[in-house]
Amino acid sequence: MSAKQSPSQESPFLISDLCSLLEDYLEPEQVADIYQAYLFGAEAHEGQHRMTGEPYIYHPIQVARILSQLHMDHQSIIAAILHDVIEDTPTAKEQLVELFDEEVAELVDGVSKLTHIEFESKAEAQAENFRKMILAMTRDMRVILIKLADRLHNMRTLGIMRPDKKRRIARETLDIYAPIANRLGINNIRLELEDLGFKAMYPNRYRILSDAVKRARGNRKEIIDTIGQAIQARLNQEDLHGRVEGREKHLYSIYKKMRDKHLSFHEVFDVYAFRIIVDRVDTCYRVLGAVHNLYKPIPGHFKDYIAIPKSNGYQSLHTALFSPYGVPIEVQIRTEEMDKVAESGIAAHWLYKSGITGDAGTSAQQRAREWMRELLEMQQKAGNSMEFLENVKIDLFPDEVYVFSPKGEIMELPRGATAVDYAYMVHSDVGNACVAAKIDRRLYPLHTRLHSGQTVEIITAPNARPNPAWLNFVVTAKARSTIRAYLKNMQREDSISLGRRMLERYLLAHDMDCDDLTEAQKAKLLEVFKAGTLEELLEAVGLGNRMPQLIVKVLFPEADEESLESREELEEEARPLFIRGTEGMVVNLAKCCRPIPGDPILGFISAGRGIVIHAQDCKNVVDYRKHPERWVDVQWESGAEGEYPVDLRVEVANRRGVLATVAATISETEANIDNVEMEERDGLHTALDLTVAVRNRQHLAHIMRRLRALESVVRITRRTKG
Repeated sequence: MSAKQSPSQESPFLISDLCSLLEDYLEPEQVADIYQAYLFGAEAHEGQHRMTGEPYIYHPIQVARILSQLHMDHQSIIAAILHDVIEDTPTAKEQLVELFDEEVAELVDGVSKLTHIEFESKAEAQAENFRKMILAMTRDMRVILIKLADRLHNMRTLGIMRPDKKRRIARETLDIYAPIANRLGINNIRLELEDLGFKAMYPNRYRILSDAVKRARGNRKEIIDTIGQAIQARLNQEDLHGRVEGREKHLYSIYKKMRDKHLSFHEVFDVYAFRIIVDRVDTCYRVLGAVHNLYKPIPGHFKDYIAIPKSNGYQSLHTALFSPYGVPIEVQIRTEEMDKVAESGIAAHWLYKSGITGDAGTSAQQRAREWMRELLEMQQKAGNSMEFLENVKIDLFPDEVYVFSPKGEIMELPRGATAVDYAYMVHSDVGNACVAAKIDRRLYPLHTRLHSGQTVEIITAPNARPNPAWLNFVVTAKARSTIRAYLKNMQREDSISLGRRMLERYLLAHDMDCDDLTEAQKAKLLEVFKAGTLEELLEAVGLGNRMPQLIVKVLFPEADEESLESREELEEEARPLFIRGTEGMVVNLAKCCRPIPGDPILGFISAGRGIVIHAQDCKNVVDYRKHPERWVDVQWESGAEGEYPVDLRVEVANRRGVLATVAATISETEANIDNVEMEERDGLHTALDLTVAVRNRQHLAHIMRRLRALESVVRITRRTKG
């Protein structure tokens, strides 16, 4: 049967229409294979209908039609026609391999949802399905193109859905699928997804804005024609061959600009936009000079995306001009090739019948593949699907900043990126070891936000490691996921080490340590406490989720009261846990009493947090003593290092410059003030509540002595909140 014959009674017009489109750029045998896929899909979906009442096969054919307009290869078209057969029919992936090929089966499987796995929540299911699709996309980018076409047709037919489901799908489209289309440079699909998502999400706003555009359009046409003719005449005069097109902003673009910049409709709509399409790159710059001679450019509004393309491969010159009508003109200047890539993005790779040659399509492909690699790295470091989805969302909304490395290489970062983001963009190891940054040869802290044109150099130290506080200001998904992965790994290592030390304190009563455990004893512990490995069990002990006493009881259940007493005596004589002060992931210093090296301390095992260290005179210790099984004997290790916050109350005479004097004195003792609050007691005295970072008890005593020596200081005390 030929591709143009009516294949079944289901949808003869639709399939023949699709085949006509495909015959323009595919080989006859490829079109025949697509037709066979249609026959298989129509049979598999037999009896299934969409909510619109149409036979289900209409949907896959329309998805294939969208891809045919991008001139996608025949395997993509086959996969589009079959994209729901694994998910919605009894068809197995192996059947597709047998009937078509492995590549088609992988594409269909990549688009299919995980329908046979139970999830705790709908959000988790959506996140896991998204993760599966992204992983398939990293193997073959055609997966996401099929999914985008699928989503586009679903959005076109969304009207039949109930309002809450319509809004949920629209939100997902605006949050994930339209940004992905933008990231891959597929502009025509992105714009339609945004407008359809806007219409479904905010129907009233869409209707009001749409009516306003229709009313204003009539007054604009004459001005647009006049300006367009003036630009075209100037190009002809300069012997520059180019096509001038008037552009109209899409509704969602207008809405976003009004919302984000707090502008009225007329402030946004009264901008005339034009696109000038020329033959070569050098002509772009000559045209730029011609339009700048015609109308005065608006300072600060020129962007050269040809020399520095956007992250999705987009290239164009952008400029803004003062028009003779008192409103701005936006002009984009690009080549034919750039225009095709701007509309089709990575799909331009498959437009081989449309004259795409040269580097533009390749550039979009390379940038997309680089993004795929970043996504794969993010996925490997993410703790779960929800975290991965959060990281990808962060990555999908960049507004680029371009900075230079010390060697003059251009690095692209999202707007608001900091020196830490830049460090992780250079390399994960550079990010993990960074301590400061030089921006334009001057030293700046790591949280400094970067601006286009700056030269950035990262200073590293061999013993440095990521700080959890960095998560409060980094904006790139790569930095966030790498920091989280490092901290999780560090917490695991610290937890295992602490858990081993805690368990060995109790094993000491039996003259053994963890290394002396037999394989049978290890197997028994893993079975009783449902752990996969001994390290996993030790990690649970270190995090406070398992009590070491219970583990020892499982190993030695036959112990009688007499031996129990002797073990308790041995425990009392046992060496306490020594705290270095640097085990920040599993040993936490209580904020109520803020203990520092040199203070007598006690440790309290807190589930999920490890050991919380309190000063022995802390008021909260009284309550915690009701749970003796959770107390651990701890001591500071000699030479414990680090900086520890201490709260001081300094009562001073109310004189001019007294705060500066106190601050200068503390600075002279090589201590930092983390926080300061002032409270006037009476007209004569003021209380300064200071949080000071000290090294140990001796350092604190030195600071307090220096402060007492000041004439203006009346009293100084160390404060606790317990």
